[in-house]
Amino acid sequence: MANARKILIVDDDTDLRDTLMEQLSLHDEFEAQAVDTGAKGASAAKANSPDLVLMDVGLPDTDGREVVRSLRKGGFKAPIIMLTGHDTDSDTILGLESGANDYVAKPFEPIELVARARAVLRRLFLDRGAMVSIGNLSYDVVNRVVCVDQAPIVVPRRELAILEALVRRSGRVVLRETLESAAYGFEDEIQSNAIEAHVSRLRRRLREANCKAAIRPVRGLGYLLSGE
Repeated sequence: MANARKILIVDDDTDLRDTLMEQLSLHDEFEAQAVDTGAKGASAAKANSPDLVLMDVGLPDTDGREVVRSLRKGGFKAPIIMLTGHDTDSDTILGLESGANDYVAKPFEPIELVARARAVLRRLFLDRGAMVSIGNLSYDVVNRVVCVDQAPIVVPRRELAILEALVRRSGRVVLRETLESAAYGFEDEIQSNAIEAHVSRLRRRLREANCKAAIRPVRGLGYLLSGE
């Protein structure tokens, strides 16, 4: 689903990965992807812009905390929950100091982890503020409602996902690849001009609503959302 929160699972335990994928699939609000090494996790986090990462500490190729530390140094902002077989204060501190937002000790009930994931995401959006305004455009991050001059407008799901990605990074260039990741699921096939077509329709929709915010193309890179 295009508007689902993307969850990246990085864990080499096949049974746990399958269980988490199955549990997350029961909730329409989530869309999960799983990989089994730190290198694959780092690559997927950078390429697919997940909303949340579940990172195992004991990966076969590296310490998961080092992957988190590297991602944070590279500017990765999405929340990360560390998964570990050790439950000591020192392990928790090391995990949080690496840049993780939460720490869950194994074994745990998958439903408990889903609840923790929801809590971390909810806290993130509350910290950022539920309403973002650019010009006379406002976007309710939690409820995903778009308004122009406080009047709600209907935006189809893929255009809404693109608008959300632009709103979150307003004033900055958003790469075309990032918009593709926002609008499409991991398994979706994407036509070569799909993003351009969605952005064109979105711009027309906003213009017809007398929106003062503008989506501007940045040649060879992507798009930028700015005020008047």
